[in-house]
Amino acid sequence: MRDLDDSLLERLNLRRVPDTTRYEIILPEFANIANDTVGYWASHGRAGRDAIVHEHQDGRIDRLSYAELDERSGRFARNLSARGIKRGDVVGIHTGARIETAIVHLAVYKLGAIAATITQLSGSDSLSHILNDSGAAALVTEDTVWAPMRALRRDCPKLVHCIVVGAPAADEIAFPDMLAGSAVFEPVRTRAEDPALLIYTSGSTGLPKGVLHGHRILHAYKTSLSLFFNIELQDPDLVFWTPADWAWIGGLVDVVYPAWAYGHVIVASQHRFDPEWALGFMAKHGVTHSLLTATGLKRIAQIAAPRKRWPALRLRTIFTGGEALQGETLNWLNTELGIVCNEGYGTSEVNHMIGNCQALRPIKPGSMGWELPGHVAMLVDEAGEPVADGDVGEVVTTDTDPTYFLGYWGRPDLTAAMRLGRWIRTRDLATRDADGYFWYRGRNDDLIKSAGYRIGPAEIEEALLQHPSVAEAAVIGSPDTERGQIVKAFIKLSQGWAESDALVKELQDHVKTRLAAYKYPRTIAFVNDFPMTSSGKISRSELRRREITAS
Repeated sequence: MRDLDDSLLERLNLRRVPDTTRYEIILPEFANIANDTVGYWASHGRAGRDAIVHEHQDGRIDRLSYAELDERSGRFARNLSARGIKRGDVVGIHTGARIETAIVHLAVYKLGAIAATITQLSGSDSLSHILNDSGAAALVTEDTVWAPMRALRRDCPKLVHCIVVGAPAADEIAFPDMLAGSAVFEPVRTRAEDPALLIYTSGSTGLPKGVLHGHRILHAYKTSLSLFFNIELQDPDLVFWTPADWAWIGGLVDVVYPAWAYGHVIVASQHRFDPEWALGFMAKHGVTHSLLTATGLKRIAQIAAPRKRWPALRLRTIFTGGEALQGETLNWLNTELGIVCNEGYGTSEVNHMIGNCQALRPIKPGSMGWELPGHVAMLVDEAGEPVADGDVGEVVTTDTDPTYFLGYWGRPDLTAAMRLGRWIRTRDLATRDADGYFWYRGRNDDLIKSAGYRIGPAEIEEALLQHPSVAEAAVIGSPDTERGQIVKAFIKLSQGWAESDALVKELQDHVKTRLAAYKYPRTIAFVNDFPMTSSGKISRSELRRREITAS
Protein backbone atom coordinates (compact mmCIF):
# COMPACT_ATOMS: atom_id res chain seq x y z
CA MET A 1 0.00 0.00 0.00
CA ARG A 2 1.14 3.55 -0.73
CA ASP A 3 2.80 5.13 2.30
CA LEU A 4 0.57 7.48 4.30
CA ASP A 5 2.91 10.43 4.73
CA ASP A 6 1.95 13.54 6.71
CA SER A 7 0.54 15.32 3.67
CA LEU A 8 -1.67 12.35 2.79
CA LEU A 9 -2.78 11.92 6.40
CA GLU A 10 -4.00 15.52 6.40
CA ARG A 11 -5.96 14.96 3.19
CA LEU A 12 -7.51 11.84 4.70
CA ASN A 13 -8.39 13.45 8.06
CA LEU A 14 -6.19 10.92 9.87
CA ARG A 15 -3.48 10.92 12.50
CA ARG A 16 -1.15 8.19 13.73
CA VAL A 17 -1.96 6.34 16.93
CA PRO A 18 1.24 6.60 19.02
CA ASP A 19 3.29 3.41 19.44
CA THR A 20 1.14 1.47 16.93
CA THR A 21 0.88 1.00 13.18
CA ARG A 22 -2.75 2.15 13.22
CA TYR A 23 -4.45 5.47 12.45
CA GLU A 24 -7.44 7.28 13.89
CA ILE A 25 -9.97 9.59 12.28
CA ILE A 26 -9.94 13.14 13.64
CA LEU A 27 -13.26 14.28 15.12
CA PRO A 28 -13.87 17.81 16.46
CA GLU A 29 -15.58 18.47 19.78
CA PHE A 30 -18.11 20.79 18.16
CA ALA A 31 -19.58 20.14 14.72
CA ASN A 32 -22.61 21.14 12.69
CA ILE A 33 -23.32 19.69 9.27
CA ALA A 34 -24.70 22.99 7.92
CA ASN A 35 -21.98 25.24 9.36
CA ASP A 36 -19.17 22.86 8.35
CA THR A 37 -20.30 22.62 4.72
CA VAL A 38 -22.36 25.30 2.96
CA GLY A 39 -22.05 27.78 5.82
CA TYR A 40 -18.27 27.50 5.78
CA TRP A 41 -17.83 28.02 2.03
CA ALA A 42 -20.36 30.85 1.92
CA SER A 43 -17.89 32.87 4.00
CA HIS A 44 -14.60 31.34 2.83
CA GLY A 45 -14.14 32.28 -0.80
CA ARG A 46 -16.85 30.31 -2.62
CA ALA A 47 -19.94 32.40 -1.91
CA GLY A 48 -20.66 32.94 -5.62
CA ARG A 49 -19.97 29.39 -6.77
CA ASP A 50 -22.79 26.97 -7.49
CA ALA A 51 -23.61 24.74 -4.54
CA ILE A 52 -26.52 22.93 -6.18
CA VAL A 53 -27.94 22.62 -9.68
CA HIS A 54 -31.34 21.00 -10.20
CA GLU A 55 -32.64 19.86 -13.56
CA HIS A 56 -36.42 19.45 -13.58
CA GLN A 57 -38.20 16.72 -15.51
CA ASP A 58 -39.11 19.24 -18.23
CA GLY A 59 -35.49 20.32 -18.66
CA ARG A 60 -35.66 23.58 -16.68
CA ILE A 61 -32.57 24.20 -14.59
CA ASP A 62 -32.40 25.98 -11.23
CA ARG A 63 -29.20 26.73 -9.38
CA LEU A 64 -28.16 28.27 -6.08
CA SER A 65 -24.76 29.54 -5.07
CA TYR A 66 -23.23 28.77 -1.69
CA ALA A 67 -24.24 32.21 -0.42
CA GLU A 68 -27.82 31.84 -1.70
CA LEU A 69 -28.24 28.36 -0.29
CA ASP A 70 -26.86 29.46 3.07
CA GLU A 71 -29.18 32.47 3.16
CA ARG A 72 -32.32 30.55 2.18
CA SER A 73 -31.65 27.81 4.70
CA GLY A 74 -31.27 30.53 7.34
CA ARG A 75 -34.67 31.95 6.40
CA PHE A 76 -36.21 28.51 6.54
CA ALA A 77 -34.64 27.82 9.94
CA ARG A 78 -35.94 31.12 11.32
CA ASN A 79 -39.46 30.34 10.11
CA LEU A 80 -39.33 26.83 11.55
CA SER A 81 -38.27 28.33 14.86
CA ALA A 82 -41.11 30.85 14.70
CA ARG A 83 -43.52 27.92 14.33
CA GLY A 84 -42.20 26.23 17.44
CA ILE A 85 -39.69 23.78 15.96
CA LYS A 86 -36.75 23.66 18.31
CA ARG A 87 -33.54 21.84 19.09
CA GLY A 88 -34.08 18.08 19.24
CA ASP A 89 -37.39 18.11 17.33
CA VAL A 90 -37.77 15.84 14.31
CA VAL A 91 -38.56 17.25 10.86
CA GLY A 92 -39.55 14.75 8.16
CA ILE A 93 -38.06 15.46 4.71
CA HIS A 94 -40.04 13.84 1.89
CA THR A 95 -39.03 15.87 -1.17
CA GLY A 96 -36.49 13.83 -3.16
CA ALA A 97 -33.35 15.14 -4.86
CA ARG A 98 -33.99 18.85 -5.40
CA ILE A 99 -33.06 22.31 -4.13
CA GLU A 100 -35.87 22.45 -1.55
CA THR A 101 -34.50 19.31 0.09
CA ALA A 102 -31.06 20.90 0.37
CA ILE A 103 -32.56 24.02 1.99
CA VAL A 104 -34.53 22.01 4.54
CA HIS A 105 -31.63 19.79 5.56
CA LEU A 106 -29.38 22.76 6.23
CA ALA A 107 -32.14 24.62 8.08
CA VAL A 108 -32.82 21.66 10.35
CA TYR A 109 -29.12 21.30 11.20
CA LYS A 110 -28.84 25.01 11.93
CA LEU A 111 -31.73 24.68 14.40
CA GLY A 112 -30.13 21.76 16.17
CA ALA A 113 -33.17 19.73 15.16
CA ILE A 114 -33.13 16.25 13.57
CA ALA A 115 -33.70 15.58 9.87
CA ALA A 116 -35.71 12.40 9.27
CA THR A 117 -35.26 11.40 5.66
CA ILE A 118 -38.23 9.73 3.95
CA THR A 119 -38.03 8.29 0.46
CA GLN A 120 -40.77 9.28 -1.96
CA LEU A 121 -41.02 5.59 -2.80
CA SER A 122 -42.72 5.08 0.56
CA GLY A 123 -46.31 3.90 0.52
CA SER A 124 -48.91 5.11 3.00
CA ASP A 125 -48.16 2.45 5.64
CA SER A 126 -44.41 3.13 5.56
CA LEU A 127 -44.85 6.90 5.67
CA SER A 128 -47.32 6.70 8.54
CA HIS A 129 -44.99 4.39 10.47
CA ILE A 130 -42.00 6.72 10.07
CA LEU A 131 -43.95 9.85 11.04
CA ASN A 132 -45.41 8.22 14.13
CA ASP A 133 -42.30 6.31 15.18
CA SER A 134 -40.11 9.42 14.88
CA GLY A 135 -42.71 11.73 16.43
CA ALA A 136 -42.05 14.22 13.64
CA ALA A 137 -43.40 17.68 14.52
CA ALA A 138 -43.18 18.86 10.90
CA LEU A 139 -43.17 17.28 7.47
CA VAL A 140 -41.82 18.87 4.30
CA THR A 141 -43.27 17.11 1.26
CA GLU A 142 -44.16 17.52 -2.42
CA ASP A 143 -47.77 17.91 -3.55
CA THR A 144 -47.83 15.25 -6.27
CA VAL A 145 -46.46 12.61 -3.88
CA TRP A 146 -48.32 13.76 -0.79
CA ALA A 147 -51.78 14.25 -2.34
CA PRO A 148 -52.89 10.58 -2.33
CA MET A 149 -51.69 10.17 1.28
CA ARG A 150 -53.00 13.35 2.90
CA ALA A 151 -55.61 11.42 4.89
CA LEU A 152 -52.94 9.66 6.95
CA ARG A 153 -52.19 12.96 8.70
CA ARG A 154 -55.25 12.30 10.88
CA ASP A 155 -53.41 9.30 12.32
CA CYS A 156 -50.23 11.26 13.12
CA PRO A 157 -51.14 13.24 16.26
CA LYS A 158 -47.66 14.71 16.78
CA LEU A 159 -47.43 16.10 13.25
CA VAL A 160 -48.19 19.81 13.73
CA HIS A 161 -46.96 21.38 10.49
CA CYS A 162 -47.10 20.15 6.90
CA ILE A 163 -45.03 22.24 4.47
CA VAL A 164 -45.67 21.54 0.80
CA VAL A 165 -43.60 22.11 -2.32
CA GLY A 166 -46.30 22.87 -4.90
CA ALA A 167 -49.97 23.40 -4.06
CA PRO A 168 -50.78 23.11 -0.33
CA ALA A 169 -54.18 22.27 1.15
CA ALA A 170 -55.94 24.77 3.41
CA ASP A 171 -54.28 23.49 6.60
CA GLU A 172 -50.80 23.27 5.06
CA ILE A 173 -47.98 25.75 4.50
CA ALA A 174 -46.64 26.68 1.07
CA PHE A 175 -42.89 26.18 0.81
CA PRO A 176 -42.21 29.77 -0.39
CA ASP A 177 -43.84 31.10 2.79
CA MET A 178 -41.00 29.49 4.74
CA LEU A 179 -38.48 31.62 2.82
CA ALA A 180 -40.11 34.94 3.65
CA GLY A 181 -38.79 37.55 6.05
CA SER A 182 -35.33 38.13 7.47
CA ALA A 183 -32.41 35.86 6.70
CA VAL A 184 -30.77 36.72 10.01
CA PHE A 185 -30.53 33.50 12.01
CA GLU A 186 -27.87 32.49 14.50
CA PRO A 187 -27.28 28.76 14.13
CA VAL A 188 -27.36 26.68 17.29
CA ARG A 189 -23.95 25.53 18.48
CA THR A 190 -23.94 21.75 18.41
CA ARG A 191 -21.48 19.15 19.59
CA ALA A 192 -20.22 16.42 17.31
CA GLU A 193 -22.25 13.87 19.30
CA ASP A 194 -25.54 15.81 19.11
CA PRO A 195 -28.23 14.08 16.99
CA ALA A 196 -28.70 15.39 13.46
CA LEU A 197 -29.87 12.70 11.03
CA LEU A 198 -32.51 9.97 11.32
CA ILE A 199 -32.60 7.43 8.50
CA TYR A 200 -35.08 4.55 8.42
CA THR A 201 -33.68 1.26 7.24
CA SER A 202 -35.10 -2.23 6.95
CA GLY A 203 -33.93 -5.10 9.10
CA SER A 204 -34.68 -8.80 9.02
CA THR A 205 -37.59 -8.43 11.45
CA GLY A 206 -40.34 -5.90 11.99
CA LEU A 207 -40.94 -2.50 10.45
CA PRO A 208 -38.08 -0.16 9.41
CA LYS A 209 -36.00 1.17 12.29
CA GLY A 210 -34.72 4.69 12.74
CA VAL A 211 -30.91 4.87 12.57
CA LEU A 212 -29.77 8.00 14.41
CA HIS A 213 -26.49 9.75 13.60
CA GLY A 214 -24.83 12.79 15.10
CA HIS A 215 -23.20 15.80 13.47
CA ARG A 216 -19.87 13.97 13.62
CA ILE A 217 -20.97 11.78 10.71
CA LEU A 218 -19.71 14.46 8.29
CA HIS A 219 -16.18 14.29 9.73
CA ALA A 220 -16.24 10.54 10.41
CA TYR A 221 -16.89 9.83 6.74
CA LYS A 222 -14.18 12.14 5.40
CA THR A 223 -11.50 9.45 5.47
CA SER A 224 -13.41 6.69 3.71
CA LEU A 225 -15.08 8.98 1.17
CA SER A 226 -11.72 10.52 0.33
CA LEU A 227 -10.49 7.00 -0.37
CA PHE A 228 -13.57 5.91 -2.32
CA PHE A 229 -13.31 9.05 -4.46
CA ASN A 230 -9.63 8.18 -5.03
CA ILE A 231 -8.15 10.98 -2.89
CA GLU A 232 -9.52 13.60 -5.30
CA LEU A 233 -11.99 15.49 -3.10
CA GLN A 234 -9.61 18.42 -2.68
CA ASP A 235 -9.06 18.78 -6.43
CA PRO A 236 -10.62 21.92 -7.97
CA ASP A 237 -13.89 22.17 -9.90
CA LEU A 238 -15.44 18.79 -9.19
CA VAL A 239 -19.10 18.07 -9.96
CA PHE A 240 -21.05 15.37 -8.10
CA TRP A 241 -24.23 13.49 -8.99
CA THR A 242 -25.91 10.26 -7.96
CA PRO A 243 -29.20 8.60 -8.85
CA ALA A 244 -29.26 7.23 -5.30
CA ASP A 245 -32.16 8.54 -3.22
CA TRP A 246 -31.20 11.40 -0.91
CA ALA A 247 -33.34 9.73 1.75
CA TRP A 248 -30.60 7.13 2.21
CA ILE A 249 -27.02 7.18 3.42
CA GLY A 250 -25.68 6.49 -0.08
CA GLY A 251 -27.26 9.50 -1.74
CA LEU A 252 -27.07 12.03 1.07
CA VAL A 253 -24.03 11.28 3.22
CA ASP A 254 -21.86 9.65 0.55
CA VAL A 255 -22.42 12.26 -2.17
CA VAL A 256 -24.19 15.46 -1.07
CA TYR A 257 -22.23 15.89 2.15
CA PRO A 258 -18.73 15.45 0.64
CA ALA A 259 -19.56 17.71 -2.31
CA TRP A 260 -20.44 20.53 0.10
CA ALA A 261 -17.71 19.70 2.62
CA TYR A 262 -15.10 20.37 -0.07
CA GLY A 263 -16.84 23.28 -1.79
CA HIS A 264 -18.03 21.51 -4.95
CA VAL A 265 -21.34 21.48 -6.79
CA ILE A 266 -23.98 18.78 -6.45
CA VAL A 267 -26.25 18.18 -9.44
CA ALA A 268 -29.75 16.90 -8.68
CA SER A 269 -32.47 15.26 -10.72
CA GLN A 270 -35.55 13.19 -9.96
CA HIS A 271 -35.38 11.43 -13.33
CA ARG A 272 -35.74 7.68 -13.09
CA PHE A 273 -32.42 5.93 -13.69
CA ASP A 274 -31.74 4.85 -17.25
CA PRO A 275 -28.16 4.03 -18.33
CA GLU A 276 -28.14 6.04 -21.58
CA TRP A 277 -29.90 8.96 -19.96
CA ALA A 278 -27.42 8.82 -17.06
CA LEU A 279 -24.36 9.06 -19.31
CA GLY A 280 -25.94 11.89 -21.30
CA PHE A 281 -26.93 13.71 -18.10
CA MET A 282 -23.41 13.42 -16.67
CA ALA A 283 -21.91 14.67 -19.94
CA LYS A 284 -24.33 17.61 -20.04
CA HIS A 285 -23.54 18.74 -16.49
CA GLY A 286 -19.82 17.93 -16.47
CA VAL A 287 -20.13 15.36 -13.67
CA THR A 288 -16.74 14.15 -12.49
CA HIS A 289 -17.67 11.99 -9.49
CA SER A 290 -20.65 9.77 -8.80
CA LEU A 291 -22.05 6.99 -6.66
CA LEU A 292 -23.83 4.20 -8.56
CA THR A 293 -25.01 0.76 -7.49
CA ALA A 294 -23.48 -2.36 -8.99
CA THR A 295 -26.80 -3.05 -10.71
CA GLY A 296 -26.75 0.38 -12.34
CA LEU A 297 -23.14 -0.04 -13.38
CA LYS A 298 -23.91 -3.43 -14.89
CA ARG A 299 -26.60 -1.79 -17.04
CA ILE A 300 -24.24 1.02 -18.08
CA ALA A 301 -21.62 -1.57 -19.04
CA GLN A 302 -23.92 -2.86 -21.77
CA ILE A 303 -23.45 0.38 -23.75
CA ALA A 304 -20.87 0.29 -26.51
CA ALA A 305 -18.23 3.01 -27.04
CA PRO A 306 -19.52 5.45 -24.37
CA ARG A 307 -16.68 7.95 -24.81
CA LYS A 308 -17.37 8.22 -28.54
CA ARG A 309 -21.09 8.72 -28.00
CA TRP A 310 -20.59 11.30 -25.23
CA PRO A 311 -17.26 13.03 -25.96
CA ALA A 312 -18.00 15.75 -23.38
CA LEU A 313 -18.08 13.21 -20.55
CA ARG A 314 -15.76 14.36 -17.72
CA LEU A 315 -16.43 11.40 -15.42
CA ARG A 316 -13.33 10.35 -13.48
CA THR A 317 -14.30 8.31 -10.44
CA ILE A 318 -17.27 6.26 -9.29
CA PHE A 319 -17.89 4.91 -5.81
CA THR A 320 -20.12 1.86 -5.52
CA GLY A 321 -21.49 -0.12 -2.59
CA GLY A 322 -24.47 -1.98 -1.22
CA GLU A 323 -23.84 -5.10 -3.33
CA ALA A 324 -20.84 -6.86 -4.82
CA LEU A 325 -19.42 -5.49 -8.08
CA GLN A 326 -18.61 -8.19 -10.61
CA GLY A 327 -15.12 -8.34 -12.05
CA GLU A 328 -16.23 -8.05 -15.68
CA THR A 329 -18.16 -4.86 -14.89
CA LEU A 330 -15.13 -3.37 -13.16
CA ASN A 331 -12.96 -4.25 -16.15
CA TRP A 332 -15.41 -2.53 -18.54
CA LEU A 333 -15.46 0.60 -16.36
CA ASN A 334 -11.66 0.73 -16.38
CA THR A 335 -11.07 -0.03 -20.04
CA GLU A 336 -14.17 1.15 -21.94
CA LEU A 337 -15.38 4.03 -19.79
CA GLY A 338 -11.85 4.89 -18.69
CA ILE A 339 -12.62 5.65 -15.05
CA VAL A 340 -11.67 4.50 -11.56
CA CYS A 341 -14.35 2.58 -9.65
CA ASN A 342 -13.79 1.99 -5.94
CA GLU A 343 -16.09 -0.25 -3.93
CA GLY A 344 -16.95 0.35 -0.28
CA TYR A 345 -18.68 -1.75 2.35
CA GLY A 346 -20.63 -0.91 5.47
CA THR A 347 -24.10 -0.54 6.94
CA SER A 348 -26.32 2.41 7.81
CA GLU A 349 -25.46 1.80 11.48
CA VAL A 350 -21.66 1.66 11.12
CA ASN A 351 -20.05 2.29 7.78
CA HIS A 352 -17.05 2.12 5.51
CA MET A 353 -14.88 -0.30 7.50
CA ILE A 354 -13.82 -2.06 4.29
CA GLY A 355 -13.25 -0.78 0.78
CA ASN A 356 -10.97 -0.06 -2.15
CA CYS A 357 -8.90 2.92 -3.20
CA GLN A 358 -7.03 2.39 -6.45
CA ALA A 359 -4.74 5.33 -5.66
CA LEU A 360 -3.42 3.46 -2.60
CA ARG A 361 -3.64 -0.23 -3.40
CA PRO A 362 -4.50 -2.46 -6.39
CA ILE A 363 -8.10 -3.63 -6.67
CA LYS A 364 -8.83 -7.36 -6.76
CA PRO A 365 -11.91 -7.66 -8.99
CA GLY A 366 -14.84 -9.10 -7.04
CA SER A 367 -13.43 -8.37 -3.61
CA MET A 368 -14.93 -5.96 -1.06
CA GLY A 369 -11.53 -4.36 -0.50
CA TRP A 370 -9.41 -4.17 2.64
CA GLU A 371 -9.68 -2.76 6.16
CA LEU A 372 -9.58 1.02 5.78
CA PRO A 373 -7.27 3.16 7.94
CA GLY A 374 -9.05 4.57 10.99
CA HIS A 375 -11.39 1.56 11.16
CA VAL A 376 -11.43 -1.98 12.54
CA ALA A 377 -12.83 -4.84 10.45
CA MET A 378 -12.63 -8.39 11.77
CA LEU A 379 -14.16 -11.75 10.88
CA VAL A 380 -15.39 -13.82 13.80
CA ASP A 381 -17.29 -17.04 14.50
CA GLU A 382 -20.56 -17.36 16.42
CA ALA A 383 -18.69 -17.04 19.72
CA GLY A 384 -17.00 -13.81 18.66
CA GLU A 385 -13.58 -15.41 18.17
CA PRO A 386 -11.49 -14.39 15.12
CA VAL A 387 -11.42 -16.89 12.24
CA ALA A 388 -8.42 -17.82 10.13
CA ASP A 389 -7.80 -16.41 6.67
CA GLY A 390 -9.91 -18.31 4.15
CA ASP A 391 -12.60 -19.24 6.68
CA VAL A 392 -16.07 -17.70 6.59
CA GLY A 393 -16.83 -15.34 9.47
CA GLU A 394 -19.18 -12.50 10.32
CA VAL A 395 -17.89 -8.98 9.64
CA VAL A 396 -17.64 -7.10 12.92
CA THR A 397 -16.18 -3.84 14.16
CA THR A 398 -16.03 -1.90 17.43
CA ASP A 399 -18.27 0.69 19.08
CA THR A 400 -15.36 3.14 18.96
CA ASP A 401 -15.59 3.35 15.18
CA PRO A 402 -16.29 7.03 14.42
CA THR A 403 -19.04 6.10 11.95
CA TYR A 404 -20.93 4.09 14.61
CA PHE A 405 -24.43 5.46 15.04
CA LEU A 406 -25.96 6.92 18.18
CA GLY A 407 -28.48 4.08 18.33
CA TYR A 408 -31.83 2.93 17.01
CA TRP A 409 -34.50 5.57 17.57
CA GLY A 410 -36.45 4.60 20.69
CA ARG A 411 -35.13 1.01 20.60
CA PRO A 412 -32.17 0.56 22.98
CA ASP A 413 -32.94 -3.17 22.96
CA LEU A 414 -32.17 -3.40 19.24
CA THR A 415 -29.01 -1.33 19.69
CA ALA A 416 -27.84 -3.72 22.41
CA ALA A 417 -28.62 -6.70 20.18
CA MET A 418 -25.93 -5.54 17.75
CA ARG A 419 -23.28 -6.56 20.26
CA LEU A 420 -21.38 -9.84 20.18
CA GLY A 421 -19.09 -9.62 23.16
CA ARG A 422 -16.74 -6.72 22.45
CA TRP A 423 -17.79 -6.55 18.81
CA ILE A 424 -20.51 -4.75 16.84
CA ARG A 425 -22.26 -7.10 14.44
CA THR A 426 -23.15 -6.51 10.79
CA ARG A 427 -24.78 -9.92 10.07
CA ASP A 428 -22.75 -10.05 6.83
CA LEU A 429 -20.48 -13.01 6.13
CA ALA A 430 -17.13 -12.84 4.36
CA THR A 431 -13.72 -14.43 4.00
CA ARG A 432 -10.33 -12.67 4.07
CA ASP A 433 -7.38 -13.74 1.95
CA ALA A 434 -3.71 -13.69 2.86
CA ASP A 435 -3.30 -10.20 1.37
CA GLY A 436 -6.02 -8.76 3.62
CA TYR A 437 -8.76 -8.48 0.99
CA PHE A 438 -12.31 -9.36 2.04
CA TRP A 439 -14.74 -11.40 -0.10
CA TYR A 440 -18.50 -11.22 0.50
CA ARG A 441 -20.24 -14.53 1.27
CA GLY A 442 -23.84 -13.51 2.07
CA ARG A 443 -26.02 -12.83 5.12
CA ASN A 444 -26.53 -14.81 8.30
CA ASP A 445 -30.09 -13.53 8.73
CA ASP A 446 -33.17 -12.93 6.57
CA LEU A 447 -32.40 -9.42 5.30
CA ILE A 448 -32.73 -9.15 1.51
CA LYS A 449 -30.22 -7.07 -0.47
CA SER A 450 -31.58 -6.28 -3.92
CA ALA A 451 -29.99 -3.79 -6.35
CA GLY A 452 -28.52 -1.86 -3.41
CA TYR A 453 -31.76 -1.77 -1.40
CA ARG A 454 -32.04 -3.33 2.08
CA ILE A 455 -35.44 -5.02 2.33
CA GLY A 456 -36.91 -6.63 5.42
CA PRO A 457 -39.13 -9.67 4.78
CA ALA A 458 -41.35 -9.20 7.84
CA GLU A 459 -42.96 -5.95 6.69
CA ILE A 460 -43.74 -7.44 3.27
CA GLU A 461 -45.27 -10.51 4.89
CA GLU A 462 -47.36 -8.27 7.12
CA ALA A 463 -48.59 -6.28 4.12
CA LEU A 464 -49.46 -9.45 2.21
CA LEU A 465 -51.40 -10.84 5.16
CA GLN A 466 -53.65 -7.78 5.07
CA HIS A 467 -54.97 -8.95 1.68
CA PRO A 468 -58.02 -11.22 2.08
CA SER A 469 -56.63 -13.87 -0.28
CA VAL A 470 -53.57 -14.57 1.88
CA ALA A 471 -53.77 -17.06 4.71
CA GLU A 472 -50.01 -17.38 5.30
CA ALA A 473 -46.98 -15.77 3.70
CA ALA A 474 -43.21 -16.02 3.77
CA VAL A 475 -40.74 -13.78 1.95
CA ILE A 476 -37.12 -14.49 1.07
CA GLY A 477 -34.40 -13.19 -1.22
CA SER A 478 -34.11 -15.32 -4.35
CA PRO A 479 -30.79 -15.34 -6.28
CA ASP A 480 -30.82 -13.09 -9.33
CA THR A 481 -27.99 -12.45 -11.80
CA GLU A 482 -28.83 -8.76 -12.33
CA ARG A 483 -29.96 -7.58 -8.87
CA GLY A 484 -28.10 -10.02 -6.63
CA GLN A 485 -31.41 -11.00 -5.06
CA ILE A 486 -35.06 -10.37 -5.80
CA VAL A 487 -37.97 -10.46 -3.38
CA LYS A 488 -39.88 -13.73 -3.64
CA ALA A 489 -43.10 -14.43 -1.75
CA PHE A 490 -44.51 -17.86 -0.92
CA ILE A 491 -48.26 -17.67 -0.30
CA LYS A 492 -50.82 -20.06 1.06
CA LEU A 493 -54.22 -18.88 -0.12
CA SER A 494 -57.29 -18.41 2.03
CA GLN A 495 -60.18 -20.77 1.47
CA GLY A 496 -62.18 -19.86 -1.62
CA TRP A 497 -59.35 -18.19 -3.49
CA ALA A 498 -57.58 -19.62 -6.53
CA GLU A 499 -54.16 -18.73 -7.90
CA SER A 500 -54.06 -16.69 -11.11
CA ASP A 501 -51.88 -14.17 -12.95
CA ALA A 502 -54.43 -11.50 -12.08
CA LEU A 503 -54.10 -12.28 -8.37
CA VAL A 504 -50.29 -12.14 -8.60
CA LYS A 505 -50.49 -8.63 -10.04
CA GLU A 506 -53.08 -7.60 -7.46
CA LEU A 507 -50.83 -8.76 -4.62
CA GLN A 508 -47.79 -7.05 -6.13
CA ASP A 509 -49.70 -3.77 -6.49
CA HIS A 510 -50.98 -4.19 -2.92
CA VAL A 511 -47.40 -4.24 -1.59
CA LYS A 512 -46.27 -1.39 -3.87
CA THR A 513 -49.07 0.86 -2.59
CA ARG A 514 -48.70 0.05 1.10
CA LEU A 515 -44.91 -0.13 1.38
CA ALA A 516 -42.79 0.92 -1.61
CA ALA A 517 -42.36 0.02 -5.26
CA TYR A 518 -38.91 -1.49 -4.71
CA LYS A 519 -40.22 -3.85 -2.01
CA TYR A 520 -42.86 -5.68 -4.03
CA PRO A 521 -42.37 -9.43 -4.64
CA ARG A 522 -41.16 -9.82 -8.21
CA THR A 523 -41.98 -13.52 -7.97
CA ILE A 524 -44.89 -15.16 -6.15
CA ALA A 525 -45.19 -18.90 -5.59
CA PHE A 526 -48.42 -20.40 -4.28
CA VAL A 527 -47.92 -23.29 -1.84
CA ASN A 528 -50.08 -25.71 0.12
CA ASP A 529 -47.81 -25.76 3.17
CA PHE A 530 -44.51 -24.40 4.54
CA PRO A 531 -41.39 -25.88 6.12
CA MET A 532 -41.55 -25.16 9.84
CA THR A 533 -39.01 -24.62 12.60
CA SER A 534 -39.04 -26.66 15.81
CA SER A 535 -40.90 -23.77 17.49
CA GLY A 536 -43.68 -23.90 14.91
CA LYS A 537 -42.64 -20.88 12.79
CA ILE A 538 -42.21 -20.77 9.03
CA SER A 539 -38.57 -21.50 8.24
CA ARG A 540 -37.30 -18.83 5.89
CA SER A 541 -33.85 -20.41 6.01
CA GLU A 542 -35.21 -23.68 4.61
CA LEU A 543 -37.06 -21.78 1.87
CA ARG A 544 -33.79 -19.99 1.02
CA ARG A 545 -31.92 -23.28 0.95
CA ARG A 546 -34.46 -24.81 -1.43
CA GLU A 547 -34.34 -21.71 -3.63
CA ILE A 548 -30.55 -21.78 -3.87
CA THR A 549 -30.58 -25.52 -4.62
CA ALA A 550 -33.14 -25.02 -7.39
CA SER A 551 -31.32 -22.09 -9.01
